This record gives sequence, C-alpha cells and structure tokens, in this order.
Amino acid sequence: MDWARILAYVTGTVDQELLARNEYLAAEIRILKAQLQGRLKLSDAERAMLGEIGHRLGRKALAEVATVARPDTILAWYRKLVARKFDGSKVRRGPGRPRLAREVEQLIVRMASENRDWGYDRIVGALANLGYVVSDQTVGNILRRHGLPPSCSKKPRTPALKPPTASLVTRERIDSRNPRSTQRPDCPCHEANRLCRA
Repeated sequence: MDWARILAYVTGTVDQELLARNEYLAAEIRILKAQLQGRLKLSDAERAMLGEIGHRLGRKALAEVATVARPDTILAWYRKLVARKFDGSKVRRGPGRPRLAREVEQLIVRMASENRDWGYDRIVGALANLGYVVSDQTVGNILRRHGLPPSCSKKPRTPALKPPTASLVTRERIDSRNPRSTQRPDCPCHEANRLCRA
C-alpha cells in the first residue's frame, strides 16, 4: 500500500504550503492594517466578496482570520448579499407604461423644431414612413415635455359652400319682389313667401 503513503505525503505537503501561504497573508494584512489610519472603507462588491468567503469559512475560522471587520459583520454582509439576490428587484419595473426610446423622442423633437408648421398628425405620418408607430397623443406629450408648442399655422376651417339656407333666403327675397317668379298661387309655399319646388 505505497499509494496511501504517497497520497498522505502529497496532501501533507500541499496542506503545509497552504498553511504557510495563509500565515504569510494574515501577517501582511496585519501590517497593512496597522499602517492605515481610521476605518477601512469597502465597496459593496468587496463586502459581498468577503461575505461570501467568510460564509464558506464559518464563524470560528473567521474569528481567527478576520481583521477587516468582526465575524458577525462579515456574515451580515453575506446575508444582505443573499437577500438582495432574491428580492425580485431584477424583475420589478416602475409603474406605468414604458417610455418611448430616446432616439425616437429626439427624432420627434427634431422634426417639430425643424418644421414648425407640422402638426402632431403630420409628425406621426413622417414617423410611420420611417417605420415607427407612435400616436399623435404621444407626440403631443413629448413636445409639451420639451417645451415646444403645437403648430400655430392651423387656419380655422371655412366651409367650401355656403349653407343652403342663406342662398334660399336670398332667392326668396328676389322671387317675392319679382312678379315673374316661379311661385304658383295654388302652392302652400306661396303664402309663406317661399320658392316653390313642386
């Protein structure tokens, strides 16, 4: 059974080498910590790393090795790391609808500022030609948020034709004065002084 002796010799030398390295590192840490003044400021990543290694070592081994902080503190760092890992914050989102992409928002603002006479619907159409689907309400909200007023070149709509009542009234007046009008005396609209269409 020479293999057992060889295995014990190899593991013993590896263990002795690891113990020597650990002793050297512990001494180096003590010397460096003695030269520091005040508390050692660690980042969250450094605390997480120390907490993870400290958890694997255990409280008793930490009591012998730890010089940065007490073993309870290092184990508390590990508990916070685990709690942060499983708190669901990676899945959680803010309330409401997600915002439009920044490039699309900048494109809307650029279109509105370069083309002052374009309304919301025209900007929506131009965006649709570029492949973006945005509503006119969204365009209006973005422009209000950036302090751009809506286009003021909108003219009030005038009807293409005059309302028919106005033209009939004018005709009635002309017809009532003209004896040769198309009114028939037997028609009931003759008495009301209206144009007969019968």
